[in-house]
Amino acid sequence: MEQLNRIELRGNVGNIRVSNVGGNQVARLSLATNYMYKAKDGEAVVETTWHNIVAWSGKGMPEFSAISKGCPLYVCGRLKISRYTGNDGIEKQIYEVIANRMSVVEDSGQ
Repeated sequence: MEQLNRIELRGNVGNIRVSNVGGNQVARLSLATNYMYKAKDGEAVVETTWHNIVAWSGKGMPEFSAISKGCPLYVCGRLKISRYTGNDGIEKQIYEVIANRMSVVEDSGQ
């Protein structure tokens, strides 16, 4: 059986931090996605989820300088869980999307 770990997201950038690691650029950014539905009382509800994205420069990546806060972005990658022990001695985990393809979403004019 073939295994699959792929995630696709389209949302807006919250913040972005670009650094150099071993001659390559790595971008760490947050991406907000919205899910809209109607509650039992008929009121519209918007549920926002924040995702942590890690992207290395290279094939399939835009220039990181073209990405800024609020920028609409499409991300395709895999989900990774990292575990670490915090300063308080408690083990914590963080979910990250390791991007293998990203693109700035062009405004459709709608």
